[in-house]
Amino acid sequence: MKKFMVFLAALAIFIPSLAAADEFYVAVASNFQVPAGEIIKAFEEDTGHKAIPSFASTAQIYSQIVNDREVDIFLSADAATPKKLEDEGRIKPGSRFTYAQGSLVLWSATEGFVDSEGQVLKTGKWEHLAVANPKLAPYGAAAYQFLEAWGLLKGLEGTPKIVTGENITQTHSLAVSGAAQLGLLALSQVYRNGKFTSGSGWVVPSDLYSPILQDAVILKTAENKAAVQAFADYLKGEKAKQIILSFGYILK
Repeated sequence: MKKFMVFLAALAIFIPSLAAADEFYVAVASNFQVPAGEIIKAFEEDTGHKAIPSFASTAQIYSQIVNDREVDIFLSADAATPKKLEDEGRIKPGSRFTYAQGSLVLWSATEGFVDSEGQVLKTGKWEHLAVANPKLAPYGAAAYQFLEAWGLLKGLEGTPKIVTGENITQTHSLAVSGAAQLGLLALSQVYRNGKFTSGSGWVVPSDLYSPILQDAVILKTAENKAAVQAFADYLKGEKAKQIILSFGYILK
């Protein structure tokens, strides 16, 4: 009888937690796909809520939102797009915050190909450089700013030397596959716990492009969803911060 009473007490605790669990949709910029996956997994384990993610370029996600695709919370690769959504009255008031600052890296799948100062880019001893579409992806815009700062953009823009990915994930694939010997990528794609996960790379100095502040917003349609607010709060918490830092992001 005593064991049965203990079971009932445990069940009484468990059932409310199930009732409180909820599903929601999180749209994530491509550069943050892997860190987001780890954060979502930890969040689900810790809270019981279910986050359903989708990944695309920031511009593509914005288009999906304004065309009424169901998105509850948006993790952008820039600050401008969430601010635009805020100005348009599409977000929960006061929900916009910076969850990470990204870094640009010159990377090659070949060990030793990229030197410690990125001078390989100036030698021209490469066939293709993969860059994300600057009109769609903030990391592509940062890459073009860097190339201009180094005086290389004029000679490369519009030539076969630059191959363009529609988002930073596609750009990464071009570099990994060898279709491009070099890629200007998000550091988080090739870096973990203080070192490159493969190949060779050079972290582009942050003063050569505008800061890549990555903001998150809760959409107005989700302003009363407790699970969505719980996820936003979780992004600001210590566990999520440690995951974000491990991928080479900067925390503001």
